[in-house]
Amino acid sequence: MIDSGISHCRWIYIGFLCILVVVTAPLPDLASDLVVLAARLTRSVRRELEHPAGVRALSLLDELGPSGVTALAAADRCSQPTMTATVKALLEQGLVASEPHPTDGRARVVVLTDPGRAELARIRRANAELVMARLSETHHTAEEVATAVAVLRDVLDLTSGSTPQEDTTP
Repeated sequence: MIDSGISHCRWIYIGFLCILVVVTAPLPDLASDLVVLAARLTRSVRRELEHPAGVRALSLLDELGPSGVTALAAADRCSQPTMTATVKALLEQGLVASEPHPTDGRARVVVLTDPGRAELARIRRANAELVMARLSETHHTAEEVATAVAVLRDVLDLTSGSTPQEDTTP
């Protein structure tokens, strides 16, 4: 059974005075905050860093592996024509390639190229540098950040099977 509240203790130091603060919040409120704040952090990083168009498609290909345009559009929750235009631009830049579908000779899949992986790694490093700079201005430890990452990873791992990974339509 899941506890409906979570307690967290923190020592607050004010000069020579030390106070133990216990915070209790209901799990539904914390779960909602997790989603809202993760989305806000993502939007904040995107606003501050000028990433090229198509980054989301590169990230989806990294997450899903080789995928058809229809599957990518579904995963991105955009129209197929929008994803087709995005993939075309990425193909022209050499960041992705089009290969025959492994099980359907009529279809093709989009795959990340080495330059695409390098570009995605560069973008992720820039994101990390920005977040690290922000973290350096907080009181949070590496252990706390590792816990936050572990929670997000666990929640995402539970949903990893629900995203379309293969597109068998031509």
